[in-house]
Amino acid sequence: MALFSRRRRLPDPLRRALDLRADAILASAPLTDGRWAVTARRALHLVGDEGAVRTPWADVDRGSLDAATSTLTVHWVSGARTELPLDPEADAWDFAQSFRERVQQSVVHVEHVEVPGARGPVRVALRRDEHGDLFTQVIGDGTVDLGDPAVARVVAAAEAHVRAEAGLAR
Repeated sequence: MALFSRRRRLPDPLRRALDLRADAILASAPLTDGRWAVTARRALHLVGDEGAVRTPWADVDRGSLDAATSTLTVHWVSGARTELPLDPEADAWDFAQSFRERVQQSVVHVEHVEVPGARGPVRVALRRDEHGDLFTQVIGDGTVDLGDPAVARVVAAAEAHVRAEAGLAR
């Protein structure tokens, strides 16, 4: 066991600024811009001197870690992205692992369906919200036109199938 650890602890004033709602912190990592990224059971938190932002895991599509730059890119279900520049001097392994586990825990089942006019498949996901309730989510690449009746039919059929497989009402 190492006598010294590079792992830094989330400062108490920042910990108190978090909106934990009876949640528990799993891991945290300092960012190069002075903020901290925090994983909790129910949400991802970004906290700094300007305040805290809380995002439920069901709003996170996925993450990708660039080890060369120590940057975690968060891909949101909205299609937006946020880059989290992890402090390369800190050991962020626990944070990255916890991030991955929390996103995976929120996904119960996913089906990929081809729709007319899209560059790639649309994902119809059965997700777990922060209270444990199940719901469906349709995630596309931004080229999906849900106003197109043919696309809407394919997506609705896939969503109905996913819900039926889980025993949920349509």
